[in-house]
Amino acid sequence: MAQTTLRTYTFLDALQPQLASFMGKTAKGFLPVPHMASLFVEIAPGIAINRVTDVALKATKVTPAIQVVERAYGLLEVHDFDQGEVRSAGAAILNHLGVKEEDRYKPRVLTNQIIRAVEPYQAQIINRNSAGMMILPGQSLFILETEPAGYVAFAANEAEKAARVFLVSVTPFGAFGRLYMSGPEAEIDAAAAAATAALDSVTGREFGKFVDK
Repeated sequence: MAQTTLRTYTFLDALQPQLASFMGKTAKGFLPVPHMASLFVEIAPGIAINRVTDVALKATKVTPAIQVVERAYGLLEVHDFDQGEVRSAGAAILNHLGVKEEDRYKPRVLTNQIIRAVEPYQAQIINRNSAGMMILPGQSLFILETEPAGYVAFAANEAEKAARVFLVSVTPFGAFGRLYMSGPEAEIDAAAAAATAALDSVTGREFGKFVDK
């Protein structure tokens, strides 16, 4: 039987309004509301996330919004107003996997760019493929890619805390996590700095030195 690898393990103390609303619009589970605590757990192989969900729900009263089962990776998000319940769910998951929080991967940033004064036609293309806020012509656009994917939710949440920005899109699963945020240039600069600082604060194993099996 393949060993389960902890890829992402990140606790969000208070879901920000736009991220919570985006999850409510796009997730297929039981939807969160702003200011709930949240936990994102990503593992390999993906199919094992079913057992992880079972463990978390039986151990606590948390509610899942996202469970994604891919061929390679699986992602689970759980939330509750009580931070203690969410942390207890995380402890139960770690105990089940036989790992510690520090066994997670430390995120690495693959793309970190700002497009300033977005052209109208590019804004239209982005808006047609987004479930979040609209980007308006002339705004700046912050694009972030992370590996593992799940950490992009943490980056999005911290960016929203730090600046008055618009959450265009966030994808916390797959090979890479992707975040699109728009807004005035100064606000986007502040959001990008907050997102990068948040990812830098995460401790764990250096990505690339261990191979998922």
